[in-house]
Amino acid sequence: MNKVILMGRLTRDPEVRYSQGENAMAIARYTLAVDRRFAKRDGSNEQTADFIGCVAFGKNAEFAEKYLKQGTKIAITGRIQTGSYTNKDGVKVYTTDVVVEEQEFAESKAAGNGGDYQAAGRPAPSAAAGDGFISIPNGIEDELPFN
Repeated sequence: MNKVILMGRLTRDPEVRYSQGENAMAIARYTLAVDRRFAKRDGSNEQTADFIGCVAFGKNAEFAEKYLKQGTKIAITGRIQTGSYTNKDGVKVYTTDVVVEEQEFAESKAAGNGGDYQAAGRPAPSAAAGDGFISIPNGIEDELPFN
């Protein structure tokens, strides 16, 4: 079985190209910075990450082009694919990528923007009382669906 599940942040905006031909297909490449769950061997608590190349095709690539930006935290599932090619200097280069099968956001837009996002129709945090609840205006008790 070849199944990969990753969660991380994009290191830069996805690079999107379209294949040639009658049925052109979008191909998106991006790199995920995936945090490691353990400390370094030298005992430091410095955060470490792996930088994993990902490639998405078709609708997944179009989604990446439209919605994913540098710093966006996403979760993906896919499979590992290896390959090789000979570069212009005649040297054989080996590649390893994760072919994206599913991708989704791993945090809210508010968390990604440092909390400055305000959903439409929601009161601003300053309108809330100190206990975290919004004050009910006087005279509205008869309109509430509960006692």
